[in-house]
Order: sequence, then structure tokens, then C-alpha cells
Amino acid sequence: MAAAFLALADGRIFRGEALGARGVTIGEVCFNTSMTGYQEILTDPSYTDQIITFTYPHIGNVGVNQVDMESESIAVRGLIVRAPARISSNHRSERDFESWLVEHGVIGIAGIDTRALVRHLRDHGAQNGVIVSDGTSEREALAMARSWQGLEGRDLVGQVSRTHAETWDVGSYHLESASFQTPELDRHVVAFDFGCKHNIFRKLVDRGLKVTAVPAKTSAADVLAMRPDGIFLSNGPGDPAAVSYAVETIRELLEADVPMFGICMGHQLLSQALGLSTFKLKFGHRGGNHPVKDLTTGRIEITSQNHGFAVRNDQVPGHVEITHVSLFDGTVEGLRLKDKPVFSVQYHPEASPGPHDADYLFDRFASLVHGTGSSR
Repeated sequence: MAAAFLALADGRIFRGEALGARGVTIGEVCFNTSMTGYQEILTDPSYTDQIITFTYPHIGNVGVNQVDMESESIAVRGLIVRAPARISSNHRSERDFESWLVEHGVIGIAGIDTRALVRHLRDHGAQNGVIVSDGTSEREALAMARSWQGLEGRDLVGQVSRTHAETWDVGSYHLESASFQTPELDRHVVAFDFGCKHNIFRKLVDRGLKVTAVPAKTSAADVLAMRPDGIFLSNGPGDPAAVSYAVETIRELLEADVPMFGICMGHQLLSQALGLSTFKLKFGHRGGNHPVKDLTTGRIEITSQNHGFAVRNDQVPGHVEITHVSLFDGTVEGLRLKDKPVFSVQYHPEASPGPHDADYLFDRFASLVHGTGSSR
């Protein structure tokens, strides 16, 4: 195996073996604690410009397949794995993990002590890093890491949002029949694509909602001209404070009193439209086992999360109710309007393969769209 190394901006060097394509890549180094779902993670547009460290040691065991893609390609800048599987073993696998990485030009590193790296990131925070497998010197790599602009203050939504409106009418995939659902659709939802995962669209269609996905910069007037029964605000990458155009659009749409549901970036943009602000977390929330408390019911949900920014809770307007909080650090995980059919969550209820504790949120939105429920 060819040699490779990871250089962090603070000077820490980790040496290992090349994985995937050869070359140099730079991004924000962070970590995800999920034990499964590596294909979902790597193809989630929210990971744009990030290098993902998998805390679970064995990645690639079940290969990859087209059905489990959450976007059209791999979204991450690079990946870090302790022990990648060199052989795939699953009846659904269409190709092995490493050849898939090579095809998409994704540079990775394997064989390093990922436990030591994660502990370092938890102590010092997510930071810029460079993976090298082409002979570039450590000195050059460190200079690159230290000079890269990072994620804060950057609007990455424009890099991943679709360029024109498209209809989505395919539901979830059924393993038993090896096919996608095609339910009858009796309501229409306009979904802002800030970097949306495919499974979100599928979850909406499962509930009888035809989806029109629109570019992030679509105006409020253009959305309302489509006469939607509901509006969805998707997940996406980068700093939500830099996506001011979407905040202004959402503020206008709130005046229309149309049911609205936001996830992750959508939650953060809605929060800003309501007068709250966001901030960058030290090392983010990324994993499939994050406990969240629903303050309206007292119930605890195990959730899938992927965000490096969060909503501040120190200036909550009177018409806004905080509905969910993280049991890890107390940060805001959900909110609703007291006077409108509008709500949002920071985590990912659409996660595939799971967990599915928060799947009810799609039912809640569907009931609002159909006029049979409330945002509580």
C-alpha cells in the first residue's frame, strides 16, 4: 500500500496508508460516530468541504449500491478510516468500497489511530486538515491547512443546490420487493433544495405529497405562484449565517401562513428568519446515537445528526417555542411557532438506515398539509 498522512492545522501529523484516489485534499476534519450508513454519510451534501473520520473501525463491509445514494455523487472532500474492508459481502452490493472512491476521485487515508484523532478533535475542536498520498511534503501540507479559509462565513449551499425546479414522486425503497413505492399523491409541497438528501423527498412522497424541489435562491413569489399546500426547508452544508437570501425568502413566506417544516440547515435558516442567531460548535454533532428530549412530551428520541452549527437560545421571541433539546450539550434541536403551522428540527428524522424514532415528524407535517393536525 502507498503511504499517506493527515496534517492538521495545529501541527499534528497522523501517518497511514492511501485509500481511494491518490493526491492531495483539504477540508474541515470532523468525525461521525455511526456504526452503519457510511454510504448515506459520504453522499450527504451537508458534508461538502469536510473530511470525515469514521469512529467505527470497519467501513466498506457491505459495499455500495445505487439505491442507497443520498445525492448524485460523493459529497465529502476526503475520509479517514481505521480498517477499510477490501472485500464486500452483501447481496445488495454492486461494487466494492475502494473502487467506488477511486471512481469519484475521493482521497482517503487508512490505518491511523482514529481513536487518538477523535480525542484530539474533541479536545481542540474540528479544524482544517490535509490528506496527502502523492509525495507532497508535510511542510507544504501544513501550510495548506493553515491557509485554507474553512467553513465559517461561507455559503456552500450554492455549490450543491439544484439549478432548476424538478418534480419528485418516488417513495421509499422496499427491501422485500426490491422496488420503490409509488403512492397516490393528493397534495403538493415545494421543497427548497439547500443540499437535500434523497430520502427526505421519499419520506414526503410516502405520505401522499408530490414534491417540487426548487433551487435555493427561488423567490417567495415564485414559490407561492406554484400554490403549494406546504413548504419544506432542507438540510445543506456550510454556515447558515452566510445564506442570507434564503432567510429573507423564508421571512416572506411566513406571512403566507402555509405549513412549513425544516430539517437541519432548514431549521437554522427558519430560526434566523424568526430572529434567532446561529453559532459554530466546537466539534459538531455527527452520529446516529444522539439523545434528544422532546420538551412537549418529555420523551427521549435517539437521533441521527450532522451539523457543525447550532441555534442560540438566548433571544427566543414570544411566539416561538423551543420543542427539542440535545441531552449531550443542551443546544436547540427543535422549535415551533405558537401562532402558525410551522416547525423544524436540527436532527435528521429521515436517516437511513436509522434510527427511526423521529419518523413521526413527517406524519406531523403531512397532517398539517392535509389540514388535519397541528405542529405540536
